[in-house]
Amino acid sequence: MKKTITAVFLILVLCLTGGIACRSALRAVYPHKYEDSVEKYSAQYGVDKNLIYAVICTESSFRTDASSEVGAAGLMQIMPETFEWLCMRMGEDAEFYELYDPDTAIRFGTYLLHLLTEEFGDVRTVLAAYHAGRGQVARWLGDASVSPDGKTLAKIPYSDTAHYVRKVERAISMYQNLYA
Repeated sequence: MKKTITAVFLILVLCLTGGIACRSALRAVYPHKYEDSVEKYSAQYGVDKNLIYAVICTESSFRTDASSEVGAAGLMQIMPETFEWLCMRMGEDAEFYELYDPDTAIRFGTYLLHLLTEEFGDVRTVLAAYHAGRGQVARWLGDASVSPDGKTLAKIPYSDTAHYVRKVERAISMYQNLYA
């Protein structure tokens, strides 16, 4: 947390001293790493590259060795059960450890975003499903107090998922502005 506060403070100082320095500092926080893989799978699966970058940035800060206390792995922090489901959907026989390879992680993560987009449509609901799971979001969409139209989420009941969605949406906006 202290590193983040320090980084944000330094970025603010740079922004106050000059626009070019600010843009460079922000690009360091929101980089375009693994560009070949992101471009390839963005085109292949029809997923906005800014969404892919934002998920990677939020999930792992572009660390290929990232793993979570709940068992998610790789750049896009995919859970073992989700990975098995994706392998089945893709007709692949891959091993979970392969998610530590950037290209593999981006391919599977982007395919997941593609499937969630087909199922749920809007980015906010897709991000909630990426974080909380498809089944949970489907239950939320069936609750009129959460989703009056049954298609989009008017509110997200889990505070950690709501926070996650806001973080990724901010990152998408940053990527759109920094790399337009």
